[in-house]
Amino acid sequence: MNCPICHNITTKVLDSRVATDGVTVRRRRECSKCNFRFSTIEEIEILDITIIKSDESREAYSKQKLQDGIRKSLHKRGKSQEEFDQLVRDIEMDLQKERKDEISSKILGDIAMKHLKKFDKVAYIRYASIYRSFEDLETFEQELKKLIKSKKE
Repeated sequence: MNCPICHNITTKVLDSRVATDGVTVRRRRECSKCNFRFSTIEEIEILDITIIKSDESREAYSKQKLQDGIRKSLHKRGKSQEEFDQLVRDIEMDLQKERKDEISSKILGDIAMKHLKKFDKVAYIRYASIYRSFEDLETFEQELKKLIKSKKE
């Protein structure tokens, strides 16, 4: 970790604490050259997963693409950055549980929708309308009815 002030590559960890979410670690560091103290946050990163798209093309998993799609569905829903970050971590955790090098975009979308459905019903419908490519009002209405029915149960 480079010092953000003098860019020295040698820093030492003064303190480490696991965050309340249990998947990130906050480290207090000090630069060995200028003695500047700063904190870093470490989190699990999904590596080496390939997403198989619907046209059978393949691309590397992109956390940014997942975040962008979810962020659009949560637009003006009043969720905090911490809640958003936890949602993304939960989705990525389920991706890791698949224990596969290649995952279809359908599985990724289904996992995201499962978590969105519990997290925010409006965001879930927004995401589903794009992900499932609702062609007409009837398809959209059917999905809403399923959501209402599951809420009553």
